[in-house]
Formats: sequence, C-alpha cells, structure tokens
Amino acid sequence: MTAPPIRARWIEMLERVVTPPLSALAQGRLKATMPIESKSTVQDREPYTHLEALGRSLAGLAPWLELEPVPAVEASRQAQLRGMARQAIENAVDPGSPDQLNFDRGSQPVVDAAFLAQALLRAPRQLWHHLNGDAQKRLIAAWRSSRVIQPGFNNWLLFSATIEAALWRFAGDADFMRIDYAVRQINEWYKGDGLYGDGPEFHWDYYNSFVIHPMLLEVLETIGARGAADATFLPAVRTRALRYAALLERLVAPDGSYPGTGRSLAYRCGAFHHLAFMALRHELPGGVVPAQVRGVLDAVIRRTLGAPGTFDEQGWLRVGLCGHQPSVGEPYISTGSLYLCSTAFLPLGLSAEDPFWSDPAVPSTSERLWGGIDMPADHALGPS
Repeated sequence: MTAPPIRARWIEMLERVVTPPLSALAQGRLKATMPIESKSTVQDREPYTHLEALGRSLAGLAPWLELEPVPAVEASRQAQLRGMARQAIENAVDPGSPDQLNFDRGSQPVVDAAFLAQALLRAPRQLWHHLNGDAQKRLIAAWRSSRVIQPGFNNWLLFSATIEAALWRFAGDADFMRIDYAVRQINEWYKGDGLYGDGPEFHWDYYNSFVIHPMLLEVLETIGARGAADATFLPAVRTRALRYAALLERLVAPDGSYPGTGRSLAYRCGAFHHLAFMALRHELPGGVVPAQVRGVLDAVIRRTLGAPGTFDEQGWLRVGLCGHQPSVGEPYISTGSLYLCSTAFLPLGLSAEDPFWSDPAVPSTSERLWGGIDMPADHALGPS
C-alpha cells in the first residue's frame, strides 16, 4: 500500500499544525512555551487557550491516529503522534503536571472539553483504550467537573451534550437531560435548507460546520447505539447534513477561497469541518463524489495554511484567515483557538486506497460552473 502524493502533503501539513502543541504538552511544557496571541489580554485567555490547543488539535487528528493499517511511509509518524497525543492527554489531567489543564473555571472550558471528547469518540481505540487507567479516571472526572459550567443558549448546548455522550460511551453513565435539551433545542432552531440558527437567530457564519452538524450527528449516533430515544431525530438530521455538505462544496471558488463572512474566520480551513466529516463517513450528497471533495478541501487547506505568515518562527499558528491578520480575531480568539483548522484533515482517517484518495481528480462544482460547463440547477432542501 502506497500513499498518494496529495495524502502525503496533507499529513505533512497536519503534522506541522499539531506537533507544537502536542509535543509541548507531552513534555509538560505547553504553558511554558506556547505564545498567546489575542485581542484580549493574556490574563483573560491564559486559563483557556491551552485546553483549546489540545482539544482542537486532536479533534482533527484523531481519525488518522485510529486508522489501521497505514502505508509504511506513514507508520512511524503515526506511532509517534499516537504516543504524543496520549501523553498530552495524561499530562492535561494529571494534578502533578505543570500542564494540568482547566476544565471547570470560567465558561470556555466546556467548549474544549467537548472538542477533546469529540476526539476520543473519533479514536476510541487509540486515545481511550490505550490511555493508562489513572488517566482514564482523571479524564472522566475532568469531563464531569465541566458540568458546573452553564452553556450559552446557542451552539454551546452541543458542547455539554458531546461531553455527556463521551461519558456515556466511556463511563457508562450520562446526564441525558443535557443531551435531550440540546438536541431538541437545536432542532427547534432549524431554519431550512440544511441550516440551523445558532440560537434563535440565524448567523451567516460557519458554525453549522464548526460545531452544529458534526456534533449533533455524533451525539445522536453515540447515544443511539445504546438505544436512547433521541435517536428518533437522526433521519432528519442526516438529510439536513447532506444538504449542508452540498452547500459547503459549492462555496469554494476555484482558487480555494470562500466567502469571508461571519465570526471565527481565524479557524481557517476548519470552516469545512462538516464537509471533511461527511467525506470521512462516506456520506456525500448526490452529485458530489469523493475525489471532488478531495480537490475542494485541498484547495482550501493550501489557501488558508499555505499563506506566508500563517506560522510564527517556532511553528505556532498565528491569527488570520490567509496569513497573519490579527484584526480578523475576535476577543475570544487566542492561539489555542486556531487549532480547529485540524478538522479539515478528517479524511486522513480513510485508507490510502479509498476512492477519496485513489480516484482521478474531479472538478468542483464551482470549477465546472465558472468553466462554462452545463450543469443541473441547484435546489433547496424541502421540509425535513
């Protein structure tokens, strides 16, 4: 089994992104070495930014860590990152570590405890079952400690639900009221055509992709496997997820750019978390094939992470969408926040022989339309 060149390039870029935070945390030196760039003061973001870097890095890296087998050229690098990721988690919850992280002070930790939970749901074998017993107990306790945080009345409800889903999966118990409330409330905020409101109002941003669609699916599927009643929402949620994936694929221009609208643009290619997630699941909408999504994601990754100024001299991400653009970051954005870009790389969890990697290139919808190729009209999703 050999690795296609584009796959090798993705692995190289993903390693470049996640190695600084994971390596530092695995050595117990994350707080000592990670810069904190933010519009807010360092004191405002320091309690949260390190857990952000861990949870968000692993949320995108996890499927590749879980994959077996991989091409020989990937095996040693994968093994190194598996060990690094597990040691990073162990240090994050070790009360004797200088890098023990905050799961329960302030409001932000519920967000990144959830991204960490999402990572373990995506790589249960490598990130949970190979974790040492003490670390498992401490991680369960850390997730439970985050229950003191009241989530915002918006996409944050899914962070609490994702933590409970992980507790159900790995500890066998959960607060199902938090899950049920989140699922039902998000469902009430559905606006149509594959889009949910982030709270009662609609925001034209990428939170349907950053958080809502992927977490809603993963929560429902995790608890559904145990026979929970909320799984009755799944058919409609999956239909909407397919439509939103189709919309994301259409948003990318031939040069890899996309509309710079809404909050959190500094998450860069993480704006296509959901499209990458659906490709990983082999659940793409009709008329969209895996090689087409490969090209779209590759263009976005290169446009957002390949721009000069994206990384500082020590290899840490800097605030921006295309290069270093500090003004793009909201006050809640800091260095750790930026690692949500890792989620664009989810298809690395597919075998190197999967059609996503092995099929010949297929032009994107945007390339075909703006290349003058005749195509069927797009249609909105009906009631679901």
